[in-house]
Amino acid sequence: MGTLDWIVIAIFALLLIGIIVWVFRQKQKNSDDYFLAGRDASWVAIGASIFASNIGSEHLIGLAGAGASSGMAMAHWEIQGWMILVLGWVFVPFYSRSMVTTMPEFLERRYNKESRTILSMISLVSYVLTKVAVTVYAGGLVFKEVFGIETMWGIDFFWISAIGLVLITAIYTVIGGMKSVLYTSMLQTPILLIGSLIILVLGLRALGGWDEMIQITSAVEVNTYGDSMTNLIRNNRDENFPFLGVLIGSSVIGFWYWCTDQFIVQRVLSGKNETQARRGTIFGAYLKLTPVFLFMIPGMIAFAMAQKGIVINGEVFTLSSSDAAFPALVAALLPAGIKGLVVCGILAALMSSLASLFNSSSMLFTIDFYKKYRPNASEAKLLKVGRMATVVIVILGILWIPVMRSIGDVLYTYLQDVQSVLAPGIAAAFIMGIISTRPTPKGGMWGMISGFVVGITRLGAKVFYTSQAKSDGYTNVKLWAAETEVSNWFYKIFYDVNWLFFCGGMLGFSMLVIIIVSRYTKAASAEQIKGLTFLSISAEQKATTRASWNRWDVFHTVVILALTMAFYIYFW
Repeated sequence: MGTLDWIVIAIFALLLIGIIVWVFRQKQKNSDDYFLAGRDASWVAIGASIFASNIGSEHLIGLAGAGASSGMAMAHWEIQGWMILVLGWVFVPFYSRSMVTTMPEFLERRYNKESRTILSMISLVSYVLTKVAVTVYAGGLVFKEVFGIETMWGIDFFWISAIGLVLITAIYTVIGGMKSVLYTSMLQTPILLIGSLIILVLGLRALGGWDEMIQITSAVEVNTYGDSMTNLIRNNRDENFPFLGVLIGSSVIGFWYWCTDQFIVQRVLSGKNETQARRGTIFGAYLKLTPVFLFMIPGMIAFAMAQKGIVINGEVFTLSSSDAAFPALVAALLPAGIKGLVVCGILAALMSSLASLFNSSSMLFTIDFYKKYRPNASEAKLLKVGRMATVVIVILGILWIPVMRSIGDVLYTYLQDVQSVLAPGIAAAFIMGIISTRPTPKGGMWGMISGFVVGITRLGAKVFYTSQAKSDGYTNVKLWAAETEVSNWFYKIFYDVNWLFFCGGMLGFSMLVIIIVSRYTKAASAEQIKGLTFLSISAEQKATTRASWNRWDVFHTVVILALTMAFYIYFW
């Protein structure tokens, strides 16, 4: 890092401080101001915040690492602009007319208060154990690689950078709330896009172009069925990414994440109206088409450069691990000044993602727990509790980092694996609750509970059989099971089934539970579900939704879908 790089970083920091001070001077009068920016956000702020919140350190490390290790296999999760369109076109009208502030609150409206509590608990636990901790963990690794510093003041630089990042982000999130998240995202998103685009261009130039990257990676087989790193659709017998399992599993996880997760939907709830919210999702869908090219392709470029033995500044380019792909490209390719800009982009990704997590988590606690039991609490008290909840979540995330350090180079897969067992039960409750009036309050509640129990059992089985295999000196659980003749039904169902097929099976199971329980329990009243399902929408509500979009919204939606199809065809 040269002097010019530090100057660029300093300018970025000053701009960030300026935005935060401006937000702080706009006094927040109530919880809507703090958590939803007063429901006054424009489509630009919403779309930028959706994208910036989604792109975190798991992308900078994990997605580039996935590209370097397995090629296009994980691209299904990243080319999901079409799923954000489902949020905008299908779910935004329901969320807008219900005027809810959290997703658990929506489930309370549709089902019962127990459903609200269950979703809040699942969401908070998942945020602390996956999103907050993983983002901080990976952020520490990024800065240790980029700055090339092992220790500072006798302390591992990983801890200094990780905790420093958390504290800085927490300060401006606690001070400014949702407005800080939205307006800093408008600064951070273009910097992130520009910085990553520079890496892509310089990487391709150093390697010898796009065709060279495709030629090298397509020659590397990833399974025994003839699939290469460039194949997006792989043989259905592939152990990790069978094409049918990927299409089902990634869609279930994507639906849960983009359409029902407080972390993302909160950006949409902050919109001025239904029109701005939907156009925010369309803008966010356009931006979501870029991560494959900005993060995954650079990982493949780094792999190809190492394979080809490219010499840069007199040194042969090498990769110490797959997850070192993105920071290695930053260190090797970028000149002074530009490196500082890309570091700002990395900072932007980390801070935006963390800020969104902190704000969403504190909102869930304040609105779905504290306000529920203290309904008469003043707005000033809710603001204070929201800020305190953010501080607690920060502390819990930091305490969980030592555990996250043990996951190593499986960061991105770890995230998707955990989400694959959390998503199905929640997705089933939302899908069936909106599509039909038949699911009863207890049906939706037990569908979520059963999905969560099955998912936790799956995770428990994975931990149990992995530890058993390691204790017997095996690194491959399936090899251990074959040689020790472990063939009971529990192993076959809860471990041996591919994780993506298991995810799809969990969705079907949760839906079945909802259907069965709903047949024998009392239905919700017509008044309770009015406007919350397709069959209970009034003519006036339909007219309001129809007036909120025009032909340009349709045009851009078609363009996004066409670009998604073109991507699948090219990398088929």
